[in-house]
Amino acid sequence: MGYQQRVGSRRDSGRGHGMHRREKAKAKSRGQKRRSGGSYVSEEDHVPTSEEVVDRTLKRLRNLGNQVFALSPFSEHFSRWLVDLRVVLSEFESSPTVSVDDQFLKERSQILSNVELELEKRRSEEASCDEAVKSLSDNRILLERIEGEYTARTRDAEGQKEFEIKRLSSNVDGLREELDRIARMKTGIFRAVSKKAKARKETEASQRLNLAQEELASAVRNFAAEQEGLRDEYEKKKQPVIDQIRVEEKEVENQDVDGSLETRKAACEVLINAVNALVERKSPLD
Repeated sequence: MGYQQRVGSRRDSGRGHGMHRREKAKAKSRGQKRRSGGSYVSEEDHVPTSEEVVDRTLKRLRNLGNQVFALSPFSEHFSRWLVDLRVVLSEFESSPTVSVDDQFLKERSQILSNVELELEKRRSEEASCDEAVKSLSDNRILLERIEGEYTARTRDAEGQKEFEIKRLSSNVDGLREELDRIARMKTGIFRAVSKKAKARKETEASQRLNLAQEELASAVRNFAAEQEGLRDEYEKKKQPVIDQIRVEEKEVENQDVDGSLETRKAACEVLINAVNALVERKSPLD
């Protein structure tokens, strides 16, 4: 019994040493990479060369310069983009294989300051554009109200004109008929109407007819002037609103395009030039 226990103990001990060796081998394979000469080097100890740092920085700057914000408001993306840009530059400057000089730092600071100012300007323009959207909606409603009021007043004026012209025309027609009857009346000693009385009636009827015709002509002129006045008033109210709508529509159309792209791309291109200029001054980089 005791012998079996000792054998079992040695077997367990051997198995434990085997597991330990396998774990060490796995750890070694994970943390080391075999060189061509047969020795090992830790992947975690690898430091990017200056060329690798520069290439990676230039690539990231190009990507940021070409980044398009698909949906408005585009200003919501500005802060994040600036943070990404600063991270790229910070990682470049903090690399142990890169030595930046005062000229590069000065250029970099100026470029960042310029792009921040430009993006802030774009932010203000977008805020103004948001106001234009609301104003555009209000002006369209106002234009509809102006057109509705003009249509209603024109319809009322036309109805009043039709009623009044019909009444005056009917009066003129009645006076003409009366004058015709008087003209057909026979006169004489044995007639009910003398020539003198007939003449007087014709004169009176003609005067009433002339007055009625003048009243009708005056009404036509007055209604025409009223319609023209309504039209002028409508145009004076409508045209400024239409002009404002056209301006605001252009502003709103511009909101659908990322106007910051050109500014951001230009900033990244200038930074790329600054990095390349630093490389030339430091070639080979410290």
